[in-house]
Amino acid sequence: MDTEKSSSSSFEDLTNAEDTKDIRKVAAEEAASGDGAPPASASGDGQKAEEEDAEEEECDVLGNKQLIKRTIKKAPQDSFRRPVRGELVTVNFTGKLDNGTVVENELNFQCHVGDYEVVQGLDMVLPMLQVGEVSQVSVDSRFGYGSIGLKKEGESEYLVPPDANLTYEIELLDIKYEDFADLKSFEIRRKYGTRKKERANFFYKRSEFTTAIHLYRRALDFLDNRDGDPESEFDKEDLELSNSDTQTLLEDRLIVYNNLAMTQIKIAAYDAALQSVEHVLRCQPNNSKALYRKGRILEGKADTQGAIKLLQKVATLEPENRAVQSDLARLFIKARREEHNEKEMYQKMLGQAKKMEQNTATRQKQPLVDNSKLKLLGYLMGTILIGVAGVAIYRYKY
Repeated sequence: MDTEKSSSSSFEDLTNAEDTKDIRKVAAEEAASGDGAPPASASGDGQKAEEEDAEEEECDVLGNKQLIKRTIKKAPQDSFRRPVRGELVTVNFTGKLDNGTVVENELNFQCHVGDYEVVQGLDMVLPMLQVGEVSQVSVDSRFGYGSIGLKKEGESEYLVPPDANLTYEIELLDIKYEDFADLKSFEIRRKYGTRKKERANFFYKRSEFTTAIHLYRRALDFLDNRDGDPESEFDKEDLELSNSDTQTLLEDRLIVYNNLAMTQIKIAAYDAALQSVEHVLRCQPNNSKALYRKGRILEGKADTQGAIKLLQKVATLEPENRAVQSDLARLFIKARREEHNEKEMYQKMLGQAKKMEQNTATRQKQPLVDNSKLKLLGYLMGTILIGVAGVAIYRYKY
């Protein structure tokens, strides 16, 4: 990928366009003065400039032909602003399959850059656009709907087949940086929070759990009952909400925490999931979904007995829930198996301990046997010496 052409190419395009205009003007003046054709050098330079201009309008974003941006209509010369991550943009876009079938068509669509509210390929290209620019974006299936594709809501028919490439035409209409003052409205905060949550649910169903977790966390940023700053302290100015508004945000927030915990369980992030579910249980100690998910977390952390206690409580709250009854039966079997395995392990450990004790006792007794043999040998040697001495004395005297 030519980095010079892929970064800040609009300034180079404008320069080349002016050069091309000058060359064409000279050629036209010479033709009007009676010269039948423009000089070959001027014609060649003009064609070369047009080719360079066309090349600069096309950008291979990743360098592997999987995401290509082509400028259809340049932004006005006084428009230099490009959106950055987190800013709100307004766009028009249409998405088509290779056969020309329109699969997406949005007018005045608003989204936050970097929040996966459009397909990944478009989300990656948004920071490259200027207000007023119209571009065509060729998106490989990897950065579209992948091997899963996209089905119509509630139907089995595919809207976007698996592994299908997409071509978008997108126009950037507006960019807005939102400060805290823009987020004081209850309606705005709930609108954004709900939109992030629903998009997270979409990715959860597709088993794209990392993206879902990002969006659930973004939803929580907006559903907080403070001023929207995640680092803000409670002694700062809070939102002025009615009791009903506060209760609504709280309920929405607890739903998001519950969903976030379930998603974290899917990737075995049990410590993070435990923190998420505790947010719910602090406000609603008998929330059956939160209790059930905490039970799943404890099971994942190898605390089977703790999981059984929680599921027993859920079974009391929802006696007709067969899924809970099934999981509870499974946990009882698992607990018995663990208990049996634990007993076997202790027996093996005890058996090994007894063998070690016997070996130690044997080693301690062994020196005693040797000592008794030495004593007997000493007695024998002493007796023999005494006998020899007695014989010698007898012979000497007689």
